[in-house]
Amino acid sequence: MRRNLDNISIKSLTDVLRHLEQYKVINRKVLPTGPVTVEYSLTDKGREYIPVLRQMRIWGENWGGTSEAR
Repeated sequence: MRRNLDNISIKSLTDVLRHLEQYKVINRKVLPTGPVTVEYSLTDKGREYIPVLRQMRIWGENWGGTSEAR
């Protein structure tokens, strides 16, 4: 996951993932491999949030880069 995110520290990513897990947005599963693998997945609550994030992205694409109101 970290490789797909530019300029994020391990600490920042860990903090965000722990927060999302605490609020039941994601599940965390530790797999007993060598080295240990951690797998994350969305919960039902997390999947329900996808349309909200899509709309926020659209809003940001329309308004986020402008210096003046349209």
